[in-house]
Amino acid sequence: MPDTSAIVDRPGYRPYRATVTAVRRLSPTFVRVSFTGPEFEHFADHARDQRVKVVFPKDDRCYADLGVDDEDAILRGEWYARWRALPDDRRSPFRTYTVRAVDTASRRVDIDFVTHTEDGHPAGPGSAWLHTAMPGDAVVIVGPDVRSEHSDTGMDWKPGHATELLLLGDETAMPAITGILERLPAPCRATALIEVPDRGDVIPVDSVADVDVRWLPRGGAPVGSLLVPALHEWRRADRSVVDAAHADTVQELDDIDVDTQILWDSPEPESTGEFYAWLAGESAVIKQLRRLLVTDWGVDRRRVAFMGYWRQGVAERTG
Repeated sequence: MPDTSAIVDRPGYRPYRATVTAVRRLSPTFVRVSFTGPEFEHFADHARDQRVKVVFPKDDRCYADLGVDDEDAILRGEWYARWRALPDDRRSPFRTYTVRAVDTASRRVDIDFVTHTEDGHPAGPGSAWLHTAMPGDAVVIVGPDVRSEHSDTGMDWKPGHATELLLLGDETAMPAITGILERLPAPCRATALIEVPDRGDVIPVDSVADVDVRWLPRGGAPVGSLLVPALHEWRRADRSVVDAAHADTVQELDDIDVDTQILWDSPEPESTGEFYAWLAGESAVIKQLRRLLVTDWGVDRRRVAFMGYWRQGVAERTG
């Protein structure tokens, strides 16, 4: 492990050069890509649901354009400002992913990618890159710097002292949910409802906690159509957990327009209370699940984190 004793005031995130070392298909939908990088000894090992950006270089100018090898630019935290200042035809595309595992000793970072296709062809720059990815391919990963006191930026899993846990999401949330479950301590009891496209997408999860993972293969059904009834079923079986997390007052939720606004809230940890819920996936679906928990069932909104990872029919907002 790197020496973190001398944490300095530097950006929580920075761009890293990264090279593919392995590509492994986990299931019909998920592909694990392993990367190495010359400075990955500084890559913070928070994992769980920590987000990173993967930049897919159009050409070798991308590294200088983003200041990847410029320590002063890194310390100023200006990679994104540099990216925005580029002409459109020179901007290398990037997408957001979840870190699956970090091994600083061997300088390895694993990311689980979700394959997206339309009419049999890769959809979006990430899927297009993944379609041909092989060892030796180079990217830029904008990720956490363990030398920064802000290296936990990009994490929304904040359960505090809660031990009764609920996690819901579609395939885009699977890497985060499984990463969270694998790091839960033994006293915790967690239920995870994970909707995936195919029966073959069920992936083993190891955890020392009391974990109940319920895989929900859609088999061609609309995105989110299995999560809502699964949440109702969970409530029927764990009604006492929901009742114990009830808010003292009526709660008003902003009516977010998921087509034009970002649906995202990860409350700071509560010092009391046993229940905590974490929801992530397609924005319209997450909005509906949040309404069920908070508005209809009265769960204290301070105990519910919800993240609209993507919106059906809309590309990720990067500019």
